[in-house]
Amino acid sequence: MVPDVRSPATTDEELLGAEVPTIAVERTDAQRLRRIHDELLRGFTALKDVRCGVSVFGSARVPPDQPDYGLARDIGRRLGTAGFDIITGGGPGLMEAANRGAKEAGALSIGLNIELPFEQDANPYQDIALTFHFFFTRKLMFVRYATGFVVMPGGFGTLDELFEALVLIQTHKVRHFPIVLVGTRFWSGLRDWVRERLLADELIAADDPGLLSMTDDPAEVVALIEAGATQQGRHQAA
Repeated sequence: MVPDVRSPATTDEELLGAEVPTIAVERTDAQRLRRIHDELLRGFTALKDVRCGVSVFGSARVPPDQPDYGLARDIGRRLGTAGFDIITGGGPGLMEAANRGAKEAGALSIGLNIELPFEQDANPYQDIALTFHFFFTRKLMFVRYATGFVVMPGGFGTLDELFEALVLIQTHKVRHFPIVLVGTRFWSGLRDWVRERLLADELIAADDPGLLSMTDDPAEVVALIEAGATQQGRHQAA
């Protein structure tokens, strides 16, 4: 029986499913490599003037009337006032809130959106708005142009970004790179699991849980990010 062949829904799926018989092959490897190169070059060119950014992650599903939206907006505004550019995933919800706060502070507001099989509208509070075909090229921009991460409540995408950052720090790919979890009620269970399972079972080093900071205080978020940027030699006070 010949399997049904369908067109891939996204460029990422076309790349990752290139060897799967049920997914149509639409490009050669040479064409894929050119697209990856072009996407990286476009990101490097657009963000070349970013020197002291902060990547803020969080759910796209939080509406403006929720407290976490107001908190992310306040954090974006405070970080912008402190001299940081704000980088988000460019979508709605908590990403929009952080970009909105950055705009209110007069800081550079950046959104790095992603091609998805379902629509994710770009939020209107961006000075630089880029859309990526590949998750891995987008993730590179989140880290390369940031001095630290602020992680608001979110789902699988937020967790993916969080743990990728932890691996980069743990393996010394980036140094003095703060990760600030915002929302003790939301994140405390994860923090406890890291200590009670990963650390207790000796699956991580004794000091690895210390790679995560957690707070509900926007002022502490700014202080932690400023401390990391200063250690990196990149702090630009407003």
